[in-house]
Order: sequence, then structure tokens, then C-alpha cells
Amino acid sequence: QVQLVESGGGLVQPGGSLRLSCVGSGSIFNIYVMGWYRQAPGKQRELVAVITGGGSTNYGDSVKGRFTISRDNAKNTTYLQMNSLKPEDTAVYYCYLDYYTDSPRMRYYKWGQGTQITVSS
Repeated sequence: QVQLVESGGGLVQPGGSLRLSCVGSGSIFNIYVMGWYRQAPGKQRELVAVITGGGSTNYGDSVKGRFTISRDNAKNTTYLQMNSLKPEDTAVYYCYLDYYTDSPRMRYYKWGQGTQITVSS
């Protein structure tokens, strides 16, 4: 079983910063991609940022230049530093993990339970 534990959500004023963390544990042999998506009320889930094992990153257009994703491979952990937050960043943020198991070598993906971020004055 693989588990994802997210932390760091909450309420922040416009222009403020937050840092999300997501730790993966369990039968993870190798991580292909790890990252974050978000879903606001009445909207579809959208890409925030993802990072590969080699360090390549991809960001959603609305967060480029404000958010930074990073990863600690040894700890199966990804971080999302969010700066210059806007009210439109308000959403539930979900950690995403795309990984391989060993023996047998199989590829899976998993979502975290989500953490609420509210940007409001």
C-alpha cells in the first residue's frame, strides 16, 4: 500500500506565501512524476506543477513565476512553494504520485486526500 500525506494548507492573505509538502510512503520503488493539481468549486481539476525524478518541471500557466516545485528523492517528498498568492488560487490542492513498484515492476498512480488553500483578506 502506498500513502500520500499532504501538509501546509490553510488561510492566507492575498500576496502572501504558503508551502505545501507531500510525503509518499509504502511500496514505492521508483517515482516517475510527483506533483500537485488543484480543484476549485465548480471547476475541473487542473495542473499546478509536477516534477520528474530527473528534476524536469512543468507548471500550469496561471502559476508560472509564482510557484516553485521541488523534490527530495531520498524522502519521496515534494514541496510546492507558493508566493504572491491570489484569491483565484483558492482551491483544494491534491498531491499526485506516478510511481513504479518492484517485483513485479508495475506502474501506478495515486492521489492524496487534498488540502484546502484559501486566499482571502
